[in-house]
Amino acid sequence: MFTVRGHGAVLVAALSVGLAAPASSPAEAVRSGGTTVRTPVPASAPDRTDAVEERRVARALARTPAPSWSACGTGAQCAVVEVPLDYDRPDGPATSIAVLRVGATDPARRIGTLFVNPGGPGASAVDMAQSASIFLSSTVRERFDIVGFDPRGIGHSEQLACFTDPARQATALAGLQALFPWTAQEENAAMASARAMGAACGSTGGALASAMSTAQAARDMELLRRAIGDSALSYLGFSYGSYLGLVHANMFPDHVRAIAVDGVIDPVGWAGAPRTASRILDDRLGTADGSYKALHEILGRCGRTAVERCGLARSDPVALLERVAQRLRTAPLRIGSGTSAWDYTYADMVGTMLEDLYQPDGADSIISLLDALADLVSARSSGDTAAAALAGREVRLATEDSRKRSEARAGAPSPAGGLATTPYDNFVESMSAVICSDGLHPSSMSLWPAATAAADERAPYFGRAWGWSSLPCATESWTAQDEDAYRGPFDRRTAAPVLLVGNYWDPATPYTSALSAAALSANGRLLSSDSWGHTAYGTSDCVTDAVDAYLVDGVLPPEGTLCHGDVQPFEPLADSARTAGSTGTGKQLPPVPGPRPVAAAERAGEPVS
Repeated sequence: MFTVRGHGAVLVAALSVGLAAPASSPAEAVRSGGTTVRTPVPASAPDRTDAVEERRVARALARTPAPSWSACGTGAQCAVVEVPLDYDRPDGPATSIAVLRVGATDPARRIGTLFVNPGGPGASAVDMAQSASIFLSSTVRERFDIVGFDPRGIGHSEQLACFTDPARQATALAGLQALFPWTAQEENAAMASARAMGAACGSTGGALASAMSTAQAARDMELLRRAIGDSALSYLGFSYGSYLGLVHANMFPDHVRAIAVDGVIDPVGWAGAPRTASRILDDRLGTADGSYKALHEILGRCGRTAVERCGLARSDPVALLERVAQRLRTAPLRIGSGTSAWDYTYADMVGTMLEDLYQPDGADSIISLLDALADLVSARSSGDTAAAALAGREVRLATEDSRKRSEARAGAPSPAGGLATTPYDNFVESMSAVICSDGLHPSSMSLWPAATAAADERAPYFGRAWGWSSLPCATESWTAQDEDAYRGPFDRRTAAPVLLVGNYWDPATPYTSALSAAALSANGRLLSSDSWGHTAYGTSDCVTDAVDAYLVDGVLPPEGTLCHGDVQPFEPLADSARTAGSTGTGKQLPPVPGPRPVAAAERAGEPVS
């Protein structure tokens, strides 16, 4: 899910096995160079790539020189690839995308290339590929080169810049700094900033902003796949990266070897339809409902468990949270004292809870946050005591995130050769350029206050948090539209089945979205998990092994498989459990970005102590 958080081809060895086609039928062993690789037996012929799309990519490939790989970082190779801004004009203006490759650790048994994407939109797949050894199993690392490319306009690729300098950008976007507006004054400021960004991205940034839909990223990935030499696509995408995978699968259905998507976005909800175009994006996706469902379950489990497992067990955590929220809705709380004090707002609290919900072990952090805020509201602790309880997580987290993003754009070493060298943080612009191009959106910003307030009634705390994120897409102000965006269909039969991973308690891509996407898919397979946090890979051996088996051998988990997450709120961990930060094999969870609450201390420019 989107976060509310930026030279042609060396022909490498072609796939040792061109894994064929589709379906969830029994797997067939294929001998290749002495290695047995299991691949699905086709049940029926896949749909064919549209002739227009096939011609677009073929013409671009003919003009794409081979990637010139060079060493970058530890064990990685980087390249910069020129891709056409408009695939209908392959010899016209181009943009540069950054690509990073980490080679298979067992080259003799190499299957091919696995493309990865962490989501966003706006997160760096280059950085994700560079982290392959941290989160991917040794089985996958042995058999695949891991490749990440930053979509056009994003991260280490040639960046979208809608404003001429950071100072103008900061002034124009001041109203979008909070996670969401609460007062009428804040709502008006947010709408003014959204209009300013729409105008800037439609003029100064227009050439690139009008060519950043997910369809363009899918075309770029298909172009890279062919340039690298793989006979079909292998892909692992998380969160918004699931939408990229589903778009590619439906645009190029006969070029799929294995696509696994985790943290699945409902593609029809994301793209919209004429009958739903007047609804804001989150009303179509139900993300806020998923966030509240997870939070409410955590608070309910706390209330039902022993006090030694949850410190608020003897109270009513649901009612306590609402009392704290009501106080913060009235006015911010002053945290700390002296020069290190800051105002802690209602939006800060919601953002902190959402950040915690992204983590498998976030339940304890939510309870400790609520406990600290309740003490402060009840005057049972001083501002300094609350500062000590709060500053270590949500404030420093947001400030550190901002610092890292600023450093990356201010000349810090770049694994892709330093394309992004200016202190210009384009996260909000690039995220909007993708979201606003991908789908249909309401025409007037005046619809958002009432729509998000209604969403808050349906999904307390999170209706506004998720709903306001698509404000810049109001068509009255966002004019940088991509005429070649893809909006369906999403039911095409692919040459190999798509594996969709849905997590019961995901706060950003609710399980209902995975159900919707699976129901649409002609030959997809749904893998379910009752794990916590955003996405499920790495939260249990059950999920991780099933995804790995599919990617490597083409073997799908049995229909109806439900995995049990190792980390459960207020329950002891098994000795062998994969914990929130690392797995039993020393692996960490995938580097999928979380929400991007802006800390009060960051807004005030004051250090937190």
